[in-house]
Amino acid sequence: MRATLVLLALLGLLAACGPDETISGFLDPGETWQLRELDGAPWTERAALSFPGPGRVTGQGPCNSFTAAQSAPYPWIDIGPVAATRRACPELAAEARFFAALGAMAVAEVSGDVLLLTGEEGREMVFQAAGASGP
Repeated sequence: MRATLVLLALLGLLAACGPDETISGFLDPGETWQLRELDGAPWTERAALSFPGPGRVTGQGPCNSFTAAQSAPYPWIDIGPVAATRRACPELAAEARFFAALGAMAVAEVSGDVLLLTGEEGREMVFQAAGASGP
């Protein structure tokens, strides 16, 4: 019985050590992605995200930094719930739109220095790698 429990524990550890199948496993963990467009309109506020490790999303909205879980296998994406700092600033309405859009995204596509997130209702977020030159 004890050998069976040890074997089950080892199998569980091995499964946890498998490859990261989320978007984090396909991107450089040090890369920051700047939001350039939201739903077809240019985004002029500060907003960025990164994927520092398996199942994690971190970033900066117009006012606050945030962290969230992301466990869907690539190319799907499911960000949330978002935990953000609580700093006030004049761009809080833009930040609310940014966080709402992140929560509505369902599919991720990476092509070179562009990260495209799309949602079921035609919503779209276009990010560009921070080190890349703008469009």
